[in-house]
Amino acid sequence: MERKTIAAISTGMTNAGIGIVRISGDRAFSAADRIFRGKEKITECKSHTIHYGYIVDGDVTVDQVLVMVMKGPRTFTGEDTVEINCHGGTYVVTRVLEAVLKQGVAPAQPGEFTKRAFLNGKMDLSQAEAVGDLISSENEYAMKSSVSQLKGNIKNKIYDIRNKIIYHTAYIESALDDPEHYNFEGYDAKITETVNWIINELDTLINSYRNGKIFKEGIQTTIVGKPNAGKSSLLNVLAGHERAIVTDIEGTTRDVIEEQINVDGITLNVVDTAGIRDTEDKVEKIGVDRAVDYVKNSDLVIYVIDSSRKLDENDEKIFDMIYDKRKIILLNKSDLEAVVSRDMITEKAGDAPVIEISAAEETGINELSKTIKDMFIKGDISFNEEIYITSARQKNALRTALESMMKVKESIASGMPEDFYSIDLMDAYEALGSITGEAVGEDLVNEIFSRFCMGK
Repeated sequence: MERKTIAAISTGMTNAGIGIVRISGDRAFSAADRIFRGKEKITECKSHTIHYGYIVDGDVTVDQVLVMVMKGPRTFTGEDTVEINCHGGTYVVTRVLEAVLKQGVAPAQPGEFTKRAFLNGKMDLSQAEAVGDLISSENEYAMKSSVSQLKGNIKNKIYDIRNKIIYHTAYIESALDDPEHYNFEGYDAKITETVNWIINELDTLINSYRNGKIFKEGIQTTIVGKPNAGKSSLLNVLAGHERAIVTDIEGTTRDVIEEQINVDGITLNVVDTAGIRDTEDKVEKIGVDRAVDYVKNSDLVIYVIDSSRKLDENDEKIFDMIYDKRKIILLNKSDLEAVVSRDMITEKAGDAPVIEISAAEETGINELSKTIKDMFIKGDISFNEEIYITSARQKNALRTALESMMKVKESIASGMPEDFYSIDLMDAYEALGSITGEAVGEDLVNEIFSRFCMGK
C-alpha cells in the first residue's frame, strides 16, 4: 500500500530541553537529506544510528540537532523513520517541522504513526489502543495495565480463544465434507469441554472491565453531607491545596466542585456538592438537586457527618438517598466533643465502613485512603498474570462473543446438528476478531486513532 510520507512534532508543545520531529514513510530519508547538514547523508547512514549536524531551511540554519535514522521494518511504524532531536523551544521545533514539510512531506493526522504501526502489522488493535491509554494514564494502575496490554496480554488471550474456535469450526466442516475420515463419535463431549472453557474465559474478561475502567478512568466519587459538615475541608485535604472555599457560614458551597485526586495510586474523580438540607434559597436548592443527581451516577459516595452536631431529618434523607450506593461514612470533627458516635449510625450505615476523622487536624485521612483502596482493589494485583479490559469497545465485543458461545452450548444440549452451531462459533470468532483488529472496518479504525494525540 502506497502512503504519503508524514511528519509531526512528537513532544509536547512547550519550552523544554529537547523537542522531537518524527518523519515516517518511503521518502523520510531523502526528505531529511535535503535539510540536514552533517558528515554523512541520511540515505547513506546505517540503521539505528544517531548523527550530529544542523537543520537548514534554505539559507537559514534553524538549529543544532541529533538525527536518529531507523530503516523499516524494524521501526515503530514499520516504515523508514527519522527522528530529529532539536532544542525544545516551541518556535524552534515548529521551524524544524516547517522545514520538513517544505520537502513535500504531509503533516501527520492524530494517531497516524500508531495507525501505520497497526496497518503494517507491528501491533494489533488492542495494543494500539493501549498506546493511547498509556499516554493518557494518570495513575500507577492505569500505567501498568496499559503496559501489560502493550506487551500483548489481551492479544495473546484472544488469539488462544479464537484458535480453539476455528479448530472446532474446521473440524465440523471437515466431518461434514469427508465423513469417511472424520466423524462425530464422542465429539459432543469434546466440544462441550472447549465451549465451557471459552465461556469461562470470556466471562472472566468481561468481569475484569469494572476494575479496568477504574484503573483507566478513576472512581466517580461524590462527597455529600449537611451544610458545614466539613465536605469542602475534606476535599482540600485530599487535593493537597485550597480547592474549595471553607467558612463557618452554612451553604458556602452552592454548586458542585470537581477535582481529580490520586489516592494510593487510584484516581478519584471527586465532586464536592452543596450541603443537603431543605432550603427556600433558589440557588442553594439547585445545588442540592445537582448533588442528588451526582449521587445517582457515583461509584462511591463519601458521606461526611459533623459528629459534634445531632442527627436530624436531613441526615435521614441522605441515608435514604445513598442506601443502595457503595459508600463510606465519615464522622468528621473528631477533635471536638462528639455528639454522634459510631454505634448510633451502625444500623443506618449497614455494611459501609465508618471512620472517625478530623479534616481540620488532617487525622483519619490515611485510614480513609486505605479503605477506598481495599473497597475497589482486592489484594495485590499482578499485571503480568491478570488481564484487565479497559475499553468499552472490547467489552461489548466480548459480550457479543459470549452470547454466541452460550447459543452453541444450548444447541449442543438440545442435540442440534453440528453444522447448526458452527454458525454461532463463527459469530463468536468474528466478534473476537474486532478486538485485535482482524475484523474491523476502516471507519472504526479511523475513529479509534483520531482520539490519539498529534505526533503519536
